[in-house]
Amino acid sequence: MANGKLVISLDFEIYWGVRDAVTLKQYGEHLLGVQKVIPLLLDLFKQYDIQATFATVGFLFFNTKEELLKNLPNKKPEYKNAKLSPYTNHFDSVGENEKVDPFHFASSLIQQIVNNDQEIGSHTFSHYYCLEKGQTKEEFKEDLIAAKKMAQKNGIELKSFVFPRNQYNKDYLNVCRELGFTCYRGNEKSWLFSSESFGADNFLRRPFRLLDSYLNLSGKNCYSSEEMKDQVILNIPSSRFLRPYSKKLKAFENLRLKRITDSMGYAAKKGLVYHLWWHPHNFGNNIQENFSFLEKILIHYKKLNSEFNFESLSMRQLAKELNNE
Repeated sequence: MANGKLVISLDFEIYWGVRDAVTLKQYGEHLLGVQKVIPLLLDLFKQYDIQATFATVGFLFFNTKEELLKNLPNKKPEYKNAKLSPYTNHFDSVGENEKVDPFHFASSLIQQIVNNDQEIGSHTFSHYYCLEKGQTKEEFKEDLIAAKKMAQKNGIELKSFVFPRNQYNKDYLNVCRELGFTCYRGNEKSWLFSSESFGADNFLRRPFRLLDSYLNLSGKNCYSSEEMKDQVILNIPSSRFLRPYSKKLKAFENLRLKRITDSMGYAAKKGLVYHLWWHPHNFGNNIQENFSFLEKILIHYKKLNSEFNFESLSMRQLAKELNNE
């Protein structure tokens, strides 16, 4: 039996991923906290021998606003809902560089991630929504080309892909393969996590998703290599979104931890893959509580590693292993 694997991916987007949902004033503390969170994550990953994939929005690679504006794709997403596009009246609020505007730039943090031998993956160039009405496959391709070009300028080869807002669009996987991507993060197979654009159905699922973080509603969400290979490029589906600490729900923290560690243990014993993901800004508030919880998960990982040779791999490393590259 093959050894089980722990895969960790983080959606690194800062303000680009929350611009349409909450205002900077409401969520600013979480976003600014990313400057502290990334170095702490890298230290903790090093301590516990963790390999992770930081799926990064292309906008974050730039050093200055001037450089960003000079490298925008020719074709931009024509969302029916224009408010979803960062190209619509948004750049006026972008500062001149990372020093004055850490909400929109993160080149120094990206370099820290690279220096710590962690993978940089793609979260598209502009936090592109692949299921929204109006946008096209051609616009998506131009977006990814822009992302790859900017990464290459920084000496980074993008191989792993994460759909923003988990808006998985199977029709776009051929574009990913054409541009050299070898894997992507798919969604859990339960109806709770099916791909949706912004809408009522998505909001109706939220309370059930929250409950599933504490009680087993959707199953263990662990995957075999055969399941993951059945796609145009390797599908490494999500197993669990690591929700941030909540003071209102702190009485149930042990249940939340058990929900994760039980499934990790199942994956380790059965030789399956367990894929945990979150956003760095999820840890931007209540930093001590969030890191304490994460460390408990990693302590359990080390136990499983010792007992069952449970391995930590980035998305790219797992794709390379399963594709025999």
